[in-house]
Amino acid sequence: MDNQGKGADSIWSSSKISPTGNPEYFIEEGAIVVRDGLIAWIGKEKEIPPEFNSISLVRHDFGNNWITPGLIDCHTHLIYGANRAGEFAIRLAGASYEEISRNNGGIMSTVRATRQIDEENLFLQSAKRLESLLSEGVTTIEIKSGYGLDLDTERKMLRVARRLNDSYPVNIYTTFLGAHTLPPEYRGRADDYIKLVCEEMLPVLHSEGLVDAVDVFCESIGFSLRESEQVCIAANKLNLPLRMHAEQLSNMGATQLATRFKALSVDHLEYLREPDVIAMKESGTVAVLLPGAYYFLSEKKKPPLDILRAYQIPIAISTDSNPGTSPTTSLLLMLNMSCVLFKMTTTEALIGVTKNAALALGKSNLHGLLEVGRAADFAVWSVDSLAELTYWCGFNPCIAVVHKGHLVKYDKKVVV
Repeated sequence: MDNQGKGADSIWSSSKISPTGNPEYFIEEGAIVVRDGLIAWIGKEKEIPPEFNSISLVRHDFGNNWITPGLIDCHTHLIYGANRAGEFAIRLAGASYEEISRNNGGIMSTVRATRQIDEENLFLQSAKRLESLLSEGVTTIEIKSGYGLDLDTERKMLRVARRLNDSYPVNIYTTFLGAHTLPPEYRGRADDYIKLVCEEMLPVLHSEGLVDAVDVFCESIGFSLRESEQVCIAANKLNLPLRMHAEQLSNMGATQLATRFKALSVDHLEYLREPDVIAMKESGTVAVLLPGAYYFLSEKKKPPLDILRAYQIPIAISTDSNPGTSPTTSLLLMLNMSCVLFKMTTTEALIGVTKNAALALGKSNLHGLLEVGRAADFAVWSVDSLAELTYWCGFNPCIAVVHKGHLVKYDKKVVV
């Protein structure tokens, strides 16, 4: 994933540094020393070891602004053709998301558009959405397939994701979501489609180096527990980590299934119950909350935050960026929504897009923290306190982004 080469040896100083994203723990008048794109030292500027002052290092002074780890958007459907603004109008007139989906709209309308668009235009459309996220300090992002539902289109989507990773200063991880919904050519033949997903699509795409993890939409308008289990088994055979869309519209046991397979995360969770949370605790599975979808669908039932807290389940926050139920490209807005809609604290929200988001990706050894030996991926914020990151709506206080030691955004310009 090193699409930028080695970062310049440098010192980034005169800042308040929050190594974990936790606003309650920070280094006043801090500095970060970067060697070969990695953090070589972090601490108070006045305590920089002499060996770093004796060598030639490029110095950057951020003028007492805040530094956090680069933000992580751990659940997105960023790559797709067209949009679903027309369906939005239908929902405003009273139709439910499930009704639209059962009438060949919803996910299937995006599948049709994504099958039709060529790879180059799919890349260009998706790049615009990615650039919006990068401008807000995102340095790591997960992107799912699932709008192809055939081998060629799923491959096209995942190839675009790899190309975005190579073209932009970002760490992109891909998730195969072939089991997103049943394509029309397999109507009434769900078992045959799941067999295609498990025995052809997933093995082929994995062999081509396009898949980092596997997801399945286990829901009444998605796939049953039995069908979803087949996907879990197939992922397990290939030693691929598992994630799951679970308990969004109902509780049908998706979380219990996911935790049996030690899933990295279960996502959405409006209909999560205490026994599910107990299973998550035992399996080490992260809860990923998606306030954008909750808001856009006018959902009334909130994820059970108090139960998740009681069992100390790591909670991540993400955009769920997609054309039908969360058409957003602002992770900062999701921070605000998680606090306002779900009553999360500022600390919970910020850790939800740094440390815990990395856990949800199974990449906590690489991302989500600023410490010696890790990639120098961080964001610089022109704010008086990190609470402002959860406070503002529609204002972006990110003034600089460093990726692998390279300054890739400064003064609202993205360098690619």
